[in-house]
Amino acid sequence: MTAALVAGLPLIAAAVVLARIVTRRGRSGMYILAGIGVVLMIGAVVLLAAALTAGPAAAAGTATVAGAKVAAVAAVSASTSSTGAFLGAAIAVAGSTIGAGIAVAYAGAAALAAMSERPELFGRAMVIVGLAEGIAIYGLIIGIILIGKA
Repeated sequence: MTAALVAGLPLIAAAVVLARIVTRRGRSGMYILAGIGVVLMIGAVVLLAAALTAGPAAAAGTATVAGAKVAAVAAVSASTSSTGAFLGAAIAVAGSTIGAGIAVAYAGAAALAAMSERPELFGRAMVIVGLAEGIAIYGLIIGIILIGKA
């Protein structure tokens, strides 16, 4: 995990710098970035398809063929169930965070507009914004529960 972060952070920084340089070219730079995005998306879909259709890895060592098959089936079923749990947790957290962000944006803007006219509404407005923020916490709790069951 740390090796991926150490290798990934310079690549992300380089991509940001490259994007800033390319976008200075105007509309043609945006087309270039869109093309790069499409190519990366196609590559990601191909890698995902390859990962999902790959068979179990061969067992190493002196295990018998029957023992290797049982171990491979157990590993595949365990990784499939934990993969589903992790995917579900990611969807729960991402969806609730996006929803909370949208809710806080609208509720916060309305709260600020109401407080500019009547400052005594501060407490009520912050309660509404806090309720909108609670959506993200609910998604995080569901994600933790799903990861705990994996």
